[in-house]
Amino acid sequence: MTAPSVRPVSEREARQVAEAAREQDWKKPSFAKELFLGRFRLDLIHPHPTPAPDDVRRGEEFLGKLREFCETRIDGARIEREAKIPDETVSGLKELGAFGMKIDVKYGGLGLNHVYYNKALALVGSASPVVGALLSAHQSIGVPQPLKLFGTAEQKEKFLPRCARTDITAFLLTEPDVGSDPARLATSAVPDGDDYVLDGVKLWTTNGVVADLLVVMARVPKSEGHRGGITAFVVEAAAEGVTVENRNAFMGLRGIENGVTRFHQVRVPAANRIGPEGAGLKIALTTLNTGRLSIPAMCASSGKWALKIAREWSSAREQWGKPIAKHEAVGSKISFIAATTFALEAIVDLSGQMADEERNDIRIEAALAKLYASEMAWLMTDELVQIRGGRGYESADSLAARGERAVPAEQMLRDSRINRIFEGSTEIMHLLIAREAVDAHLSVAGDLIDPDKSLGDKARAGARAGGFYARWLPKLVAGPGALPRTYSEFHPTGHRDLSGHLRYVERSSRKLARSTFYAMSRWQGRMETKQGFLGRIVDIGAELFAMSAACVRAEHLRQRGEHGGEAYQLADAFCRQSRIRVEELFRRLWTNTDDLDRKVVSGVLAGSYEWLESGIVDPSGEGPWIADATPGPSKAENVHRPIR
Repeated sequence: MTAPSVRPVSEREARQVAEAAREQDWKKPSFAKELFLGRFRLDLIHPHPTPAPDDVRRGEEFLGKLREFCETRIDGARIEREAKIPDETVSGLKELGAFGMKIDVKYGGLGLNHVYYNKALALVGSASPVVGALLSAHQSIGVPQPLKLFGTAEQKEKFLPRCARTDITAFLLTEPDVGSDPARLATSAVPDGDDYVLDGVKLWTTNGVVADLLVVMARVPKSEGHRGGITAFVVEAAAEGVTVENRNAFMGLRGIENGVTRFHQVRVPAANRIGPEGAGLKIALTTLNTGRLSIPAMCASSGKWALKIAREWSSAREQWGKPIAKHEAVGSKISFIAATTFALEAIVDLSGQMADEERNDIRIEAALAKLYASEMAWLMTDELVQIRGGRGYESADSLAARGERAVPAEQMLRDSRINRIFEGSTEIMHLLIAREAVDAHLSVAGDLIDPDKSLGDKARAGARAGGFYARWLPKLVAGPGALPRTYSEFHPTGHRDLSGHLRYVERSSRKLARSTFYAMSRWQGRMETKQGFLGRIVDIGAELFAMSAACVRAEHLRQRGEHGGEAYQLADAFCRQSRIRVEELFRRLWTNTDDLDRKVVSGVLAGSYEWLESGIVDPSGEGPWIADATPGPSKAENVHRPIR
């Protein structure tokens, strides 16, 4: 058999592939899904869930060891200068068990829950975001997580002990001409006896340069005895025909081991296939449901660091007779950093604990956490640079060379920028979450707007939709948020009043659902093209989720006697800031420049404004926009560098 040739894929075909990879059913309740439907299910997140005592004991014990390691054996400045994590640091992490944090103890791992895994990543990420990325790529999306969810007993026995102690792993999906549109995936896996033969090129393989094991997504051609489709495989990085052709360099995360990997006639045993043929994308998306929480964890960590530096610097630096923190222009930035950091930690801990308990479906919560945390962390880091002024733009080495504290604010800005792209860009996350948010509507009324459905199908869909909306719409008119004493437990004596914020969330949830319904009625089948509108809908939902998490965390801390008063004040500040953003987003649902923007874009693409580009010199080099990824033997030196 020969490898399938790459062919153009229509927009409809691409959407069908993505839709087929979705989890179709909602077997467990989802707080965020209900929020988008106008139902504020506070009972799903309050009282705040807590980890089991044994999980806490083991987690805290490991965090103690990890903190000592971070303080004594991770040199973030050296990693930044040399653009490489020292081998001895990686070996030390292996000895510590950090590569097996999420792997069950019976396979040699530490068996930490999501809450403590996230805390560990936050701690490591504060010492070096590059080391955080190394551990996250290995465990959140690399070999351990898909095997944990979908692997056979034999696969777990074979690979997980290696992943826990000795081997580094990577996840390979993206290709030079394939990003978030997997329907165009070109890497092939052709059945040949008891093996599959892989051919293709993968781009941006985080950990790929040093990996021992790879999770590779490849397309199996449909044939007799083979259903075909995008399929997941565990591949030995040292296998014949695997070549790491380049170690990529970026504006941030300078020590990241990210490369271009070519497969040429690589034989992979069928026993290394994860799940059935055609299930690769579903496996990838399901893995990301909880794997995405690693990014919010490290974003919360960067917020904590930004707050620490902002506090110390703005207390020491004086202008016009007083510390700069006392000037409102700077103070408002510090308040934003403090309040938002509190909210991000609330989101991470709540989502992690819900993932551990497995009583809720958190696919939307995890996606919202990744989207919101990456955007807010970028804003907080940018504000820190502004607070530091020229020193924020100056490198840590330069600061140290002239006798000042080596604060790597500009590095943090560069390092954090990738989080808005990693594991689904902000734009893709908007679309992914929007699809899940309108799932209930499409389930009952989707056939009405599908041009391929028959009149009979449309008639049946109309009947279903009529019944659903007759029950649903009246509930959006009024709710608990209109009653002044609702959620009164969030207004304890002597503390700020958070109950009003929760009433606001409840009212806004219903308003959000009404807005979504109106938009579907107005645009019907064209709704999926209104990406600006959908993005704002998702952003409103993200703010409401964050407000809910912040209030629940504040009450949780108050009941535990852990800084309850301060937590209530931070939650109050965050909710007030968030409400301003929500009101602006609601206004922009219907008052925006989306239509005009589309016309301007058409003009740009048509060359109508090329005159505007005159008067510059383009410093870009020569070469194609997208590198050639034609299958075949590698012509480059193999820069694969396993660490032992």
